[in-house]
Amino acid sequence: MSVRLSSSGELRRREFLGLCASVAAGSVLGACASVLVRQVPVANGRVELPLVQYPELSQAGAALQILPEGQTQPLIVIVDAAGKHSVISSECTHKGCTVEVQGERIVCPCHGSTYDRKGDVLKGPAQRSLRRYPSRLTSEGVLIIEVAS
Repeated sequence: MSVRLSSSGELRRREFLGLCASVAAGSVLGACASVLVRQVPVANGRVELPLVQYPELSQAGAALQILPEGQTQPLIVIVDAAGKHSVISSECTHKGCTVEVQGERIVCPCHGSTYDRKGDVLKGPAQRSLRRYPSRLTSEGVLIIEVAS
C-alpha cells in the first residue's frame, strides 16, 4: 500500500485510516493462521495420523492441533525433545476455555492458567492437569490416538 503525503508532508486522514485498517486486518489474519486446527477422521474410536502426511510431527518440539470428527474441542499433539508424541486436550480444566501452545508452555488466554507441554499445571487458577489421550507410534510411522471415552 502506498501512502501519499500532503504538500506539507503530512499523512492525509483517509490514507492514515486506510493504513490503520490494513495493519488491523494483517494482525487478525496472522492470528488466524497461528491457530490452525486440522480436522481428522475417527474410525473405531481412533485417529490415525500417518507422519508422512503430517511432517511437522517428525520434528522435536513441534505441536499440532487436530479436531477429531464429532468432537467440539481440539486435541494438541506434542512432540518432545526426544521425538516422543503425547496428546492432550486443549480444554482448560479451570473454566473450559481453549488453551494455546506458546513455546514451552501451554496457556489459557481467559484466566491465565499455565501448563507445561505434558499438560501439568504450572500456574492456576486451574487445579487439574489437561486430559491426556493414549497414543502410540506404529512401526509404519502412523501415530494412533485413542479418542473414545
